[in-house]
Amino acid sequence: MTSEHRRGEGAPVADNTPDTAVAVLGTGIMGAAMARNLARAGLQVRVWNRTRAKAQPLAADGARVADTPAEAVHGADVVLTMLYDGHAALQAMGQAAPALRPGAVWAQCSTAGLEAQPVLAAFATEHGLRYVDAPVLGTRQPAESGQLLVLAAGPADTRAVLAPVFDAVGSRTAWVGEDGAAGAATRLKLVCNSWVLTVTHGTAEALALAQALDVDPHAFLDAIAGGPLDMGYLRAKAAAIMAGDYSPNFATATAEKDARLIVEAGRQAGIALDVAAAGAERFRRAAAQGHADDDMAATYFASFAG
Repeated sequence: MTSEHRRGEGAPVADNTPDTAVAVLGTGIMGAAMARNLARAGLQVRVWNRTRAKAQPLAADGARVADTPAEAVHGADVVLTMLYDGHAALQAMGQAAPALRPGAVWAQCSTAGLEAQPVLAAFATEHGLRYVDAPVLGTRQPAESGQLLVLAAGPADTRAVLAPVFDAVGSRTAWVGEDGAAGAATRLKLVCNSWVLTVTHGTAEALALAQALDVDPHAFLDAIAGGPLDMGYLRAKAAAIMAGDYSPNFATATAEKDARLIVEAGRQAGIALDVAAAGAERFRRAAAQGHADDDMAATYFASFAG
């Protein structure tokens, strides 16, 4: 059963929010924005990133920058991981292990895939942590404005301690189960991402075809304006492609990783996800052309690969 908590509603927010200590491991596009919002909300925040320079700017927002994962998690009530994948999350937590506080909550927000969930949950059990599968839905802009959708599955007794954390980074939290190892939140995230990636590829291919056929892309957008084929995400990605602005909201390399997690999840469930598989290959080609760190709208360039 799914239950939702919107900011300021439902689940209680602890009166001692400023005393809640949160460690954020991973300060890339998403992690940095989340850590900044946590600090601005008055929580005690320590951050760590493999490349310290990416974490250092957060000091200006009140976060303490740690040199190691162990230093970051020392005394933390909540450990939030926002790293590339499950392997990276497990590796960072392994380095943090000597300083983890038994009973702390581990909110694993990376898109790690289904195979990783029981492994991550087993690590949590071994070290006395309460594990919450908590991927987030959204890209740079909603992360920066604290408007992410948090998808969460974990023990009911973690909800109160996580309320001020999730309220700081998201506009609402959807609780979809109480067993993080089962990956209910990750399952939902993979389904949502399959749609996001499909729309991105569709937008890119339509604009590439328009260019190849000498069709003004504005004519395409005008033709579908206001109808059932129109949508905000198409408009956003089309605007980026038409402006040649590939500032990363969701990097191409990360999108390829997620696409392959989606394909693998489908394979395990006994279904073929041909569109997702083809999309992963488009991302691979775009990355090979030098767009790995650009926004995933750079799948546009895969249409012109030799």
